[in-house]
Amino acid sequence: QVQLVESGGGLVQAGGSLRLSCAASGSTNSINTMGWYRQAPGKQRELVAAIISGGSTNYADSVKGRFTISRDNAKNAVYLQMNSLKFEDTAVYYCNAVKYIRNYWGQGTQVTVSS
Repeated sequence: QVQLVESGGGLVQAGGSLRLSCAASGSTNSINTMGWYRQAPGKQRELVAAIISGGSTNYADSVKGRFTISRDNAKNAVYLQMNSLKFEDTAVYYCNAVKYIRNYWGQGTQVTVSS
């Protein structure tokens, strides 16, 4: 089992920045991909950014150039630096880890961007 705990959400004005953190614990060996998803009210959960163990990254088009994902394999942690936040970035952000074929999820952290 892998446990994921997010932190760093909050309320920020449009144009501001936030940094999300996610710490993995438990059976963290062989975690391949870690990433961030988000879900806004009335919408499906969507991928924001992902990073594999070798360092390759993938971003949703809507956040490219504004968000940066990074990973500290020694600490089993993944981070999401969010700059130039927009109202439409408002959502619950979930940390995700993939170990073999199983997905693990954090409890989510609310990000609210005021316009």
